[in-house]
Amino acid sequence: MTPRACETRRMLMASMPSASAILTAARTTASRLSPARLIRRHHLPRLAWTRPCGAATIRRRLHFLSHVQKVTGVSMRSHSAPEHNAANALHSMSPPGATWSSVNLAEAVPGVMTPLCASVWVPASELGLREPFVAMGALPVDRGGIPADPAERITNAFFGRMAVRVDFLCEMGDLIPGQSGEALSRDFFGFVPADFRSRPSARRLPFILARYPRTFAGIGRRIARLRSETDAWWRHEIAAVSRLDLRLAQRLAAEARDRFFTTLAAQAVISATVIQPVQEQLSTLCKAAGVDPAVLLRGASHEENAVLHDLWAASRGALEVDEFVKRHGYHGPGEGELETRVWREDPGAVAGLVRRYSARSDAESPDADAAEHHRRRSEAERDLMSSLGPAARVRARLVLRLARNYIPLRGTGKVAYLQSLDVLRAAARRIGSLLVEQQRLTDPDDAFYLTIDELTGAPLADAATDLRGTISERREIRAHYQSLTLPSAWTGQPEPLAPSASAETSVRSLRGIGACAGVAEGRAVVVTDPTETEIADGDILIAQTTDPSWVSLMFLSAALVVDIGGLMSHAAVMARELGIPCVMNTGTGTTALRTGDTIRVDGAAGTVEILSRNIQQSSIPERTH
Repeated sequence: MTPRACETRRMLMASMPSASAILTAARTTASRLSPARLIRRHHLPRLAWTRPCGAATIRRRLHFLSHVQKVTGVSMRSHSAPEHNAANALHSMSPPGATWSSVNLAEAVPGVMTPLCASVWVPASELGLREPFVAMGALPVDRGGIPADPAERITNAFFGRMAVRVDFLCEMGDLIPGQSGEALSRDFFGFVPADFRSRPSARRLPFILARYPRTFAGIGRRIARLRSETDAWWRHEIAAVSRLDLRLAQRLAAEARDRFFTTLAAQAVISATVIQPVQEQLSTLCKAAGVDPAVLLRGASHEENAVLHDLWAASRGALEVDEFVKRHGYHGPGEGELETRVWREDPGAVAGLVRRYSARSDAESPDADAAEHHRRRSEAERDLMSSLGPAARVRARLVLRLARNYIPLRGTGKVAYLQSLDVLRAAARRIGSLLVEQQRLTDPDDAFYLTIDELTGAPLADAATDLRGTISERREIRAHYQSLTLPSAWTGQPEPLAPSASAETSVRSLRGIGACAGVAEGRAVVVTDPTETEIADGDILIAQTTDPSWVSLMFLSAALVVDIGGLMSHAAVMARELGIPCVMNTGTGTTALRTGDTIRVDGAAGTVEILSRNIQQSSIPERTH
């Protein structure tokens, strides 16, 4: 092994990804994978970095699928009045002592999911949280699948929202060198389950030493290959989907689901085992030297700023809107929800973004400050190196090289799984349109109220199968769940909270995660729909979560304040690229703040101070999710 390889291995083992890193990765990646068929005709898709599933694992996963069918109502029948609190396609039963948190997966799909979305994302979350621990060696391979016993599962849907079991992450924290379950739970969730007792153990260390370096070495190339293959596949299938008959559309939906599993799992692994630990190493070095790590990363090429730069090019006539949509059409508001209409379905939304950018001067181009960013980055590197001794400089150079190579890959796998979801979205709408033609559905979007098994299964082609009754019942259930508010954490079965009549006007400050340093004062603008909001220079954007459809608002904002997410979330990455203060994971920013409040955002401290309140009635639109 070369000296550089030895140093890389030492650095990696000294910075084993924390369990919070793996949860962040699965959440940022959005935590995903799918219920219906981890299996296609009972053949499990094989992930390149795991061993083939044994017969026992296959039987366990098949047993899970049969349970999903019982819970989600896959067999369609006559329908009586829906029972909103009973197990259904959007709601599950919790073991009595299980502790759950709904916040950390909400970035993937904020709000109440449709049944199709839930039937894909909930089991995906189960696998997405387990797979990184398997890949790094902390979790045995035979625990990497979905448990047959529902009481052992670590993700579920409650009243249409996804939640993760805190006690599982506590268990994983105790198995990772240098970490503990109690510390993980307190740092990441803000509390420790009452019945949890931390018992750190090194019993998995030999497996970690064997697996983790191998995972680190190969996952980058794998992600790049999946990104390229999936992009070509997405372009081809989206162009052809309108010509498919029912059988072929069902087959495409199943194929999209399988590809989603693979790309999502790969993204979870690279985020948790590579990107997050490298980010933590860089932050540790920079903190000791008094250097802002965001300065060292600004200007790096990555998927998020590709959207920003292409929008700017379109606003200058250098790129046709049609070409922009061909490149980025899988994005759109709330793109994690399958029912949403993305840019390829609503190119008018892109035209509106382009118009906003065209009103800006050339001096405001994303590339206008490139030379200044390069100068500041070089200066920060010199400051960092000058603060270190000779041996530490070797390690610092390695960390910087790894950061430049790997951190930009954060969005690479995400693009692949979003494109996979978009093909599933297109196939579902095609199936819905065909069923409308057969007069079996009223609206093509009714297809999103079927589960993935129902959408791809043989009974769908049987004209005698009752679709309308199932869909009507589920629409009623979802509408009811949208009227409810859940606590952020609970033990056992959650109890919805009493509705709040107004913003929390007694709150004077908020605290979250400082994602990009800097201080800004300005008018708060609470945004629920980026396509229907105008923002002025100097305004501070307040959002529950963001995706690439928000970039035009971010570009004009003086700072960002976001309810959900962490250092590797979309808003945090874009804030660092734009060089504006950002506070993530405030939890209640969109409810505690009103449009028109004057606030001060400190992106280094992670604080939001309310300087004065807008005494007029808030104009915040009501949420529909």
